[in-house]
Amino acid sequence: MEYRKIGNSDLELSVITFGAWAAGGWMWGSTDRNDAINAIKASYDLGVTSIDTAPIYGQGDSEEIVGDAIKGISRDKLQVVTKFGMRWDLTKGDFGFKSKNNNGAAIDIYKYAGKESVIYECEQSLKRLGTDYIDLYQIHWPDSTTPISETFEAVSRLIEQGKVRYAGVCNYDVAQLKEADQTLEIISNQIPFSMVNRGVEEETVPYCIENNKSVLAYSPMERGLLTGKMTADYKFEEGDHRQGNKFFSPESIEKTNAFLAKIKPLADEKNATLSQLVLRWTIERPGITIALVGARNEKQAVQNAKAVNVKLNAEEIQFINTELEKAGF
Repeated sequence: MEYRKIGNSDLELSVITFGAWAAGGWMWGSTDRNDAINAIKASYDLGVTSIDTAPIYGQGDSEEIVGDAIKGISRDKLQVVTKFGMRWDLTKGDFGFKSKNNNGAAIDIYKYAGKESVIYECEQSLKRLGTDYIDLYQIHWPDSTTPISETFEAVSRLIEQGKVRYAGVCNYDVAQLKEADQTLEIISNQIPFSMVNRGVEEETVPYCIENNKSVLAYSPMERGLLTGKMTADYKFEEGDHRQGNKFFSPESIEKTNAFLAKIKPLADEKNATLSQLVLRWTIERPGITIALVGARNEKQAVQNAKAVNVKLNAEEIQFINTELEKAGF
């Protein structure tokens, strides 16, 4: 495994970090709890020491699964990364969207990061995770109803108390990053990035490079689209958030698969899967520090971790970039 420093901090994360959204089941159709725990353990055995989760994933389920999976592992050998600012049990802040919990009951999600809420959420996360500190604590989505300074004053207090080591953000634009930085040093921005979804490279990634903020890329496999295993007639399980998403229209799946067919010979040459090639390309991309990758079972987790074994030279990276351009991505 390879490890990279995050921002100006002494925190190092594994370049392949375990993303535990799907592990919580929520919005992915059902997930088997034991499969998810085994996936995290199998990742750790291959050097994936960093795990990213959030309270909203399964409304606590994902954090509890992570807590169970890391029991017995020396805490200083792990980097636990979680989030705050999405409430399903409170009607405050920006209304996010309507959803269903893992039992199928309707819930309303609010983006809220008021001071008292941040403190409360941290306590709940620590309990579910079975730990007494969080390595990187990130606001999940901007909350326009709370001053950014108020939110990060709360995180600053948590850092003083030793409950949090470092502060990060997710889904922040440059203006929001600059504002947050005035209250507390922000070491990272977790944003969506994949071969077929590179809009953040216009402004946010260049700013992060210039100001030594690490970029944690989420959905680098575009939620399974870039595995090459999706077909135009793919049927999603009830409650799967990908249903109706523009990337998963039959036309988009066909266009993506045509591109993947062009780069597959390179993956074959490397004795790698398409997923492994995609992940290696992602962590070689300028400004991308870490790829957050989900797995729902041990086999997927092992495959993801082994992506670091794929080596790409400048010519091979250029070949992939050219094919992406030709495909219109």
